[in-house]
Amino acid sequence: MSLIKLNNSRCKSCYICVNTCPKGLIKKSDKTNRLGDYIVEFDDKDNACVACAMCAKRCPEVAIEVYKDWGIYKWLKIMKKN
Repeated sequence: MSLIKLNNSRCKSCYICVNTCPKGLIKKSDKTNRLGDYIVEFDDKDNACVACAMCAKRCPEVAIEVYKDWGIYKWLKIMKKN
């Protein structure tokens, strides 16, 4: 199971990731950032993400992290606390 982590404070709402995702899993959100721009959200209810990382590669603000395995993300989070 893949995971995409979006850093909303870095997102400048360019929507390049929205147009890049081959599965259409990144969408414009109804939430805004501190500048009042609509940020993006990752919506993968069917586990369709293949972790191709095209969204992260194209993001000019480096606001996207892609994890191929949800377990790796949880492990990294635990390691940062210690």
